[in-house]
Amino acid sequence: MTESEDFRLLPLSEVGNIVARFEKRVSDAQLSYPPTREMVRRAIRRQGAPRCPVRIKRLSLDIVLRHGDALADLFCEYPDDLIMTAPYESSIGYQPHDLRGRIDPLRVLTQSAEWADEWGTRWGHAFGGVGATPVDHPLKDWSQLDEYLAHGIPDPRAAGRLDGARPVFTTHGQSKYCGGIIHLALFERLQAVRGMQNLLMDFYTNEREVRKLGDAIARSLLHVIRGWAEMGADSVYLTDDWGTQTSLMLSLEMWRSFFAEHYRTIFEEIHRHGMDVMFHSCGNVMAIIPDLISLGVDVIDPIQPGAMDQKEVARQFGGKVAFFGGIDDQRLATHTPEQIREEVRRTIETLGAPFGNALIVAPANIMTPEIPLENLRALFEACHAA
Repeated sequence: MTESEDFRLLPLSEVGNIVARFEKRVSDAQLSYPPTREMVRRAIRRQGAPRCPVRIKRLSLDIVLRHGDALADLFCEYPDDLIMTAPYESSIGYQPHDLRGRIDPLRVLTQSAEWADEWGTRWGHAFGGVGATPVDHPLKDWSQLDEYLAHGIPDPRAAGRLDGARPVFTTHGQSKYCGGIIHLALFERLQAVRGMQNLLMDFYTNEREVRKLGDAIARSLLHVIRGWAEMGADSVYLTDDWGTQTSLMLSLEMWRSFFAEHYRTIFEEIHRHGMDVMFHSCGNVMAIIPDLISLGVDVIDPIQPGAMDQKEVARQFGGKVAFFGGIDDQRLATHTPEQIREEVRRTIETLGAPFGNALIVAPANIMTPEIPLENLRALFEACHAA
C-alpha cells in the first residue's frame, strides 16, 4: 500500500476527527467571506451575475480523508458560493436518535460492510471502494406491493427527518444560498426498491404496479419538499440519473408517460414555496431537457463532459435554464494542472459567460481520492478566477 493510501487504514476515531475538523474549517471560512446569496440567485434566475458562482464541495469521504487539512486550506482560500446539504447519507436514510442499532456512516463507508437503509434496500461498500452500491432490493415480487406501501415506505413527516441539515441554515442561511438535497428522487428510488433489471422489464409487464408505487414515492417527496421549505431552503436539488453515455435509459415516450406529470407536480410544489428547482441527471439527457425546462426546472446538472456536447447544450438551451457542473471529474486525476485550468475557462466561456453567468461552476460529479493536490489547486484557482 502506498503512502497516499494510508488514509484507508485510519482508526474510526481519527476518521471522525478529520471529517469534523474539515467541516468546521470550511464552514468557518464561508462565514468570513462576503455574502454571495443574492449573486447566486441572480445567476440561477438568469438575471445577470457579476461572475459564475462556484461549488466545488462535491467530495467523496475518501478525498477528505486523503487530503485533510490541505484540502480544507483550499476551501478556506477559495470558499464555495453556495451550500448544498443533505440531512443524512442517502444510502442509509433517516435514523431517529433513539433508534436501536444505528448505522455509523463513517464505519460503513470506510470498511467492508453491508446494511439496509430505511426503505429496505440493502447496500454494500467494499474496502478501498468509493461510495455504496445497492446489492439487494425489498420488493422482490409485486404480490408484496400492498404490504410494502403500507409498511415499507418511510414516514416523510417523521419528526427530526431534516434536522441533520439544520445547522447549515442556522449558520449560513442569511449569507449563503443554501439548497436541500433529495437523493434517489423517483426513478432512482424505484430502482432501489425494485432492482434496476426488474424495473426496466416492469415498465412493459407490470405497468399498473409501477404506477402505483411511483405515485406513493411522489407523494412522499412532496412532504419532504415542504420540510425543506420550512427549513428555509433556497432550492431543492433532486437526483434521478436518466442517461447512459449516449442516450436515455427509456424511450422519450415512456419517460413522458410514467414520469413527466410526477415531475410537474414536484416542481410546482417546490416553486409554490418560493424555492428553485435543481435537477441532477448524469449521462446524455439531451432528449429530455426541453421537457424539463417546460416542466419547471431552473437548473440542470451536471452537463456531463464525454456524454454531452457543451456547445450544443449552450446553443439549444442557453438562456432558457441555468447550468450546474460541466467540469470533467473523471479527468481531474489524469489531466495536468494547465489542462484543468483550460477546461474550466472553456466551460465558463461556453455555458456561463454568454448567458449572464448562469452557470454554477462545479465538478460534474463526486471527486475521488486519486486526484493529486496540485490538480485540486488548479481547479480551485481556475473556478474562482473568472
